[in-house]
Amino acid sequence: MKRIKILTATVAACFILFSGCEKEMDSPVNPILDKVKPTPCDGATSPSTGWLLKQLTGWSKESANIITNEEAGKMAIFAAVFTENSSENQKFGVNGEYTAPLTKTFNDLKRFWDTKSDNISMVAAHGSMLQDRNKILTLYKAEYGYSDEKATYYADSLATLFKTYPEYLNGNHPFFTLNAYAHQEKNYPAVGQIQDKIVFGDGLLQAFDAIGYGDIAPQAILAHEFAHHIQYNLGIKDYAIPLTPEGSRRTELMADAYAAYFLTHARGAALPLRSVQRAGEVFSSLGDCVFDLKEHHGTPTQRKAATEWGYKLANDAQQQNHILPSREFARLFDAELTNIVKK
Repeated sequence: MKRIKILTATVAACFILFSGCEKEMDSPVNPILDKVKPTPCDGATSPSTGWLLKQLTGWSKESANIITNEEAGKMAIFAAVFTENSSENQKFGVNGEYTAPLTKTFNDLKRFWDTKSDNISMVAAHGSMLQDRNKILTLYKAEYGYSDEKATYYADSLATLFKTYPEYLNGNHPFFTLNAYAHQEKNYPAVGQIQDKIVFGDGLLQAFDAIGYGDIAPQAILAHEFAHHIQYNLGIKDYAIPLTPEGSRRTELMADAYAAYFLTHARGAALPLRSVQRAGEVFSSLGDCVFDLKEHHGTPTQRKAATEWGYKLANDAQQQNHILPSREFARLFDAELTNIVKK
């Protein structure tokens, strides 16, 4: 039972990366936030997490223990961050089945919002990247600052793990790509400047397709990740100041609301209410009840509430053709945040 609890926590941490976990910074649109107070929260295993746990059935104790290391679920994502530098020729989904809808949504988002976005690349993270020695060496040197010798040692160790534990499927098990991530432009000593990116892992797309959300989850998650880039540009998120539970909750719920507004708006995706509600169910499944976690994303109920607020803001607008400026949207959301987190 203890091992299952650890594994479940690791799965939750894996999904937490979905936020593009960066750091909050004071700015004209950053209010003073109340500390997070526990609210009623259904901590039951979400359908997406439940699906992943089923994929781990039959694993040996040793192989399961190894992936309780939080870094295991990040490696393919960061391999893509450091080695995929263009949106061109990307394939989203194991068989490329999500390439067309994600590319269209990405272009629509760039057209819809008033934020700088021509510098953002959307790239894919495939499990096969973990078999690419050059990508793994770059990852270890860039993200962890390892020397050539140390990076080589760890790359060799990873290759040995894949040979030792066939259940890892040479990195192609969905566990290793069960994330999406909004990377803020940053300079790394080992590789130089890495541009703004949105990374989509195959495993995340597999999970939501398997539980019946393949028609809405990719677009919803992309709209959420794009919202984090809006927040970077506005100064709402930045590398400068450490994360806090209340700060993370605010930016995650705000990203849900930005996404719902785009999905609803007549000049955005123009989806009907039921589709936006299903997007809210996707976000809800990625909520958490760990109120003291610095990456706290808001409860499942709060994430649904943020989605509903974004929907209503677009649907009830008197001028249906008008798109709110992104900064004004953030101010309106902050005015409503207290009510959202009461739920």
